[in-house]
Amino acid sequence: MLQSLKDLMESPEMPSGDVTFAEPWEARVFGLAVALTTNGHFAWEEFRQRLIAEVAAADADASAGSPAAKYYECWLVALDKTVTARGIAGTTEIERRAEFIAANPPARTKATSGPVKIA
Repeated sequence: MLQSLKDLMESPEMPSGDVTFAEPWEARVFGLAVALTTNGHFAWEEFRQRLIAEVAAADADASAGSPAAKYYECWLVALDKTVTARGIAGTTEIERRAEFIAANPPARTKATSGPVKIA
């Protein structure tokens, strides 16, 4: 079992090199998935399988003419499905928390002026 972010970043499941996020919310989704995994709420492989399914569905939708989903949008959907499937939080709770976060964004800092990078 992965014990830390360092373990995750060095695991064979992760792409080699740095992880870069275009928007702060992408880093948050990544961090939530890692935190829930490292705290034992679900296995990384369970989340990874849902992510693979979401990326495949997004690719199929794009091939059928729908707008292509961004990679971390697939992460968000996979995380939402994993959290609800495991009973960690229901859809109503997730929506309530998302509305709160949207209404109370973090203060802008120099760190959020460009891509967020985890090395």
